[in-house]
Amino acid sequence: MSDGAGFRPPPYPYDRLDDVRRTAAAHDGGLVDLSVGTPVDPPTAAVLAAMADADAARSYPASIGTAEYRAAAAGWLDRRLGVAVDPSTEVAACVGTKELVVGLPHWLRLRRPGRSTVLYPAVSYPSYAMGATLAGCRAVPVPMDAQWRLDLGAVDPADVADALCVWVNSPGNPTGALEDLDAVVAWGRANDVVVLSDECYVEFTWDGDPATVLTSGATGVLAVHSLSKRSNLAGVRCGFYAGDAELVDYLREVRKHAGLMVPGGVQRAGAVAWGDDDHVEEGRRRYRRRLERVAAVLATAGLDAPMPSGAFYLWVPVAPGEAWRWAARLAEALGMVVSPGEFYGPQGADHLRVAAVASDEGLALLERRAGLPTGAERG
Repeated sequence: MSDGAGFRPPPYPYDRLDDVRRTAAAHDGGLVDLSVGTPVDPPTAAVLAAMADADAARSYPASIGTAEYRAAAAGWLDRRLGVAVDPSTEVAACVGTKELVVGLPHWLRLRRPGRSTVLYPAVSYPSYAMGATLAGCRAVPVPMDAQWRLDLGAVDPADVADALCVWVNSPGNPTGALEDLDAVVAWGRANDVVVLSDECYVEFTWDGDPATVLTSGATGVLAVHSLSKRSNLAGVRCGFYAGDAELVDYLREVRKHAGLMVPGGVQRAGAVAWGDDDHVEEGRRRYRRRLERVAAVLATAGLDAPMPSGAFYLWVPVAPGEAWRWAARLAEALGMVVSPGEFYGPQGADHLRVAAVASDEGLALLERRAGLPTGAERG
């Protein structure tokens, strides 16, 4: 019996690197995987201790987030980004942020069934487009300008009229670019399109001060934040969204019915993490050093890797059609695994994305293979 022509998920992008990984793994000492932005540093002891709280594990956790967790998130927004939100009406917890990114188009379409288009950056994290696809929506990429910012003026007016939302990611993955968030918000309000701002790399803003979409006010916008990168907690899935009170309330109720809850101990640990900035400053210094060390290794292979304006990725230009060849070459020469830019959209095909997430030991291994003094040797 035929199974019809239903949806079949495409290969997960990073699974396409299996051959490259095998080549890199043949090196003495194994591969150094810089293809995925997975934190390698330990969470703080205080965060881990809070996660073990037996009382927080006993009962069903609040789907919206405990009052303690929401207050900590609001406090961080105020302290770090200079915006005041009401934790009782404008903040809610989410199970990491990937499930929120992927789920939002479905819930927004239920809220506004007359629209079915999701606008997203043409060079971006693949989950923005996949969320639209899984919701039965149209995923429409917004072209990027020479600075890797959204060119909203290039969007077809028919797509604007049908848009449920527009995604913006700043600092951007994979490009490291900083978006003009005020301009995106003004465009969204002028066109009655909800602005969804993925700000998970905001603590790693290198050029200027960190910025949030909420600086322009909460009406018609949501900011999405995560502890995965900021606090090395990708494995516990803990984030929050904040913004338009009516939209936050709607999502709280929908997500409550869907049974989406951050575990109690994780919320307790998350509150501790949002309340502590010292470990973040240490992480910022560490990632900046890693970016510089990886760029130096790439230079020995003949690649110029400019420093990003934000995030912890190097967005490396290569000759047209050469990205996969470079990925194979780096694996063979250095045991380094990187991602071809096409993973993030056709407009990025002539780039490599290199995540500065290796440990000091991994970076030293790359430096020795490249004939460079290691970080420890340089002092």
